[in-house]
Amino acid sequence: MSSLPPLFLDLSIILVTAGVITVVFKWLKQPLVLGYIVAGFFIGPYFPWFPAIKDAADVHVWSDIGIVFLMFALGLEFSIKKLKKVGATGAITALTELAIMFLIGSSVGRLLGWSSMECIFLGCMLSISSTSIIIKSFDDLKLKQQKFTSSVTAVLVVEDMIAVLLLVILSTISVSKSFNGGELAMSLVKLVFFLIVWFVFGIFLIPTFLRWMRRYMTEETLCIIAVGLCFGMVVLASYAGFSTALGAFVMGAILAETIEADVIHRIITPIKDLFCAVFFVSVGMLVDPQILVKYIGPILVIAGTVILFKSSAATLGIILSGKNTKTAVQSGFCFCQIGEFSFIIAGLGLSFGVINPDIYPIIVSVSIVTTFVTPYMIKAANPFHNWLEPKMPQKLKDALERYSNSAKQNNQKSSVRLFLKKQFSSLLLYGAINAALCLLSFTLLKPTLNRLIVNSDGDPSFWGNFVGMIVTLAVMLPFVWAIAVRNVNRSKIKEMLDSKDYSQAIVIPVLLLRYFLALLFIGLVIGRYIHLAVGFLVILAVFIVLVVLFSKRTIGFYQRIENQFISNFNSRQSQQSFKIPTLLENNFYLERLTVTPYSMFSGRRLMDTKFREDYGVNVVSIERAGLVYDLPDKEMLILPGDRLSVMGNEEQISHLRTVLSVEPDMLIHDHSDNELNIYRLTVHDTNPFIGQTISESQFSQHYHAMIIAIEREGHQILNPKSKTIFNEGDVVWFVSPEELDISKFTV
Repeated sequence: MSSLPPLFLDLSIILVTAGVITVVFKWLKQPLVLGYIVAGFFIGPYFPWFPAIKDAADVHVWSDIGIVFLMFALGLEFSIKKLKKVGATGAITALTELAIMFLIGSSVGRLLGWSSMECIFLGCMLSISSTSIIIKSFDDLKLKQQKFTSSVTAVLVVEDMIAVLLLVILSTISVSKSFNGGELAMSLVKLVFFLIVWFVFGIFLIPTFLRWMRRYMTEETLCIIAVGLCFGMVVLASYAGFSTALGAFVMGAILAETIEADVIHRIITPIKDLFCAVFFVSVGMLVDPQILVKYIGPILVIAGTVILFKSSAATLGIILSGKNTKTAVQSGFCFCQIGEFSFIIAGLGLSFGVINPDIYPIIVSVSIVTTFVTPYMIKAANPFHNWLEPKMPQKLKDALERYSNSAKQNNQKSSVRLFLKKQFSSLLLYGAINAALCLLSFTLLKPTLNRLIVNSDGDPSFWGNFVGMIVTLAVMLPFVWAIAVRNVNRSKIKEMLDSKDYSQAIVIPVLLLRYFLALLFIGLVIGRYIHLAVGFLVILAVFIVLVVLFSKRTIGFYQRIENQFISNFNSRQSQQSFKIPTLLENNFYLERLTVTPYSMFSGRRLMDTKFREDYGVNVVSIERAGLVYDLPDKEMLILPGDRLSVMGNEEQISHLRTVLSVEPDMLIHDHSDNELNIYRLTVHDTNPFIGQTISESQFSQHYHAMIIAIEREGHQILNPKSKTIFNEGDVVWFVSPEELDISKFTV
């Protein structure tokens, strides 16, 4: 018998132990993530009375896959539109939390007697929250659809981006013992560039591909394609120097804009649950009781600092972003832990030899402690707010309300600010696209042409470079045109130029910058393929000829590309019956809720549910078997599996969700297989039913029974038809839920 790899035994130990422990935690009504961590401790190397994992390296790979699926699922639930809507909240909160926790973390390190470098690393480790822990807690506590979770997710995304920059900064400091601002700036530019390129090309290509393949796809193929795209983006992110978690999130956010998003999320959820269980178990395996005892003081001090000050800093950041106190407390209490990036930062310090090796197990232990606390902190947010609000001074309440209202009113900006926002967003978007096209051309197209088209002496041919230049310019031309003239409203610009304020000093340089960048990209391509001097001489002539001769075609081609992009970007939103106006978005939103078989409303008419009277929500549409019934009739039955689009505020929809999407108290309900009694009856010659059909005899009505077979002359008639005639000597087999006395039958 061939021996199995250790991974088989390790996975069996992990999954069986995790399953048993989580059942206990479910019985205790505790978050499942805590059960996974406890299970990891039991099978870890520091618990000698239980089978231990033999191949930790393979388990670590599986845990990394768990992070990928967790971030992929997060991206599917948090679309780009949501990120744009709460982006300011995420940036303000993340930066506020980063600044406060870096100062506090560094100070705590000094109090513990650590070196300056160790204090810097500690401040950075305490600044980054755990995306996986928070999202898993939302899952376990059924909070994913709460309105405040979008703000939390925005902060987590910004924090992950900041963590990437911190890794660059800390690497530079560790090597050179100095701060390199130029390298930091380049890392930021690189991050923004790749995010724009990935989102733009992803949204343009992927929804279009899925739309072409939709009629040929099953759930199986859709799952394979979605997971393949996820890991493809993970590989691209890794090659670009970013975390795998960021790549998975980006692909999830791209697919979230497709109408397949809900199906993809449903079919990958079991896969995500499996790998995430391995990840959290692997975290629990790092718990060393001896380290806990040896460094119990620093662990408790740092854990207390994280729980108290990190949640307070996040709450302050949410308030500064203009949210009300309830949302701030609900969101802030989620940020009371450290996680994956903290481990990475600690490992970076160890690899450069700038921190004490004992710091790593301390950070792991702090992560475990704060992970245990996270679900309880999230659940304590509402009670704490209800306790705090009556005790707040009225002047403070009024000041916070005025600040929140002023933040909302700041959306009404001046014409100059709106002009600048449109111009720089266009420059950033189309500049990134042109830069990406140049990068692809210079790294892939040019070497290929220089290898295929050569002179007699083997050197790259002029004509090969000329072909490459023409192809590159042809592809870039619509986007170069967009840099030059896109979002240029001539009447608005003339109005600002005619004004007597400082608008002229802003508008003219911005327009000149646009024209300069458009010419710069053309010159860059010509100069790279032919010669820099020739490029600058040809730029003006080529640009003028193209604008004069092909402006309409160019504009039309670009408009088709833009329309396709907008259609893909809005494909999922277009499935909704209508869009809530911007003025009402702060109070109402649409959400789709699935009716489960265990719901009290399953099988009832819409008019009998009293959704509006009892819950304050309106049913906008019902989706059933691929069909959508907008403004459904009040007589329509609600069936299990129906997806109801309901409109209301956060509290109303949360209340309805608890009674509409009801989960079973038990996954499998045991019941006897013999609830129906089976009988055998012989038809005698005195029976009045002889010569009658089954339907005429009303057999089922008289005896509350169903005939399943008739034996006649050695043959069996299975499931006889209602027109079958009873004959003398027939043996009738039937079932009934009742206890019947065959001797009293007249048949």
